[in-house]
Amino acid sequence: MKKQTLHVLSFVATIAVAVGVLTILNWAPGAFEPGLMKRYPTVDAAASSLGIRKIFVPAYFPESLGWPPAEILAQNMPYPAVVMSFTRTGSDETVLVISQAASRRFEPDAMIRFHTISETVPLDLRGRQARLEAGLCEDQSACSRIQWDEGDGRIMLVMKAPSVELIRIAESMLH
Repeated sequence: MKKQTLHVLSFVATIAVAVGVLTILNWAPGAFEPGLMKRYPTVDAAASSLGIRKIFVPAYFPESLGWPPAEILAQNMPYPAVVMSFTRTGSDETVLVISQAASRRFEPDAMIRFHTISETVPLDLRGRQARLEAGLCEDQSACSRIQWDEGDGRIMLVMKAPSVELIRIAESMLH
């Protein structure tokens, strides 16, 4: 009985040490390189912490979407980038993702994935040349994506909704 108890305690101690080491390994990159992608509580906190001068946020926001963003991820290394996700009011379902990055090659992890793209059209977005894509999401709901270049970077909006709603949101981001 003593031997079995000793084995159980040894196993529990080993698991606790392993969890502790993994926690430290998860924490270390952000501590030693503070500009890497991490979560922020507010848009202002991300901007001030990383020195990002302008974060595009829509002025028009449908009532069906929750505000503030459900998640804000940002980085300034290797280049500034911000990803904001929004949920449907009263739900945990992500229905809008807005990303901006100072690199045209930035691809945020897709929280909203297209199953099929049925239409791709150029779009004049208040003087900016944008690309609008419409189709179906993986769950077969309507999906839309708008992206345009802003300076040296790119802004992308992806939404589980028809493109009309997404165009209104995108237009409100440009002043």
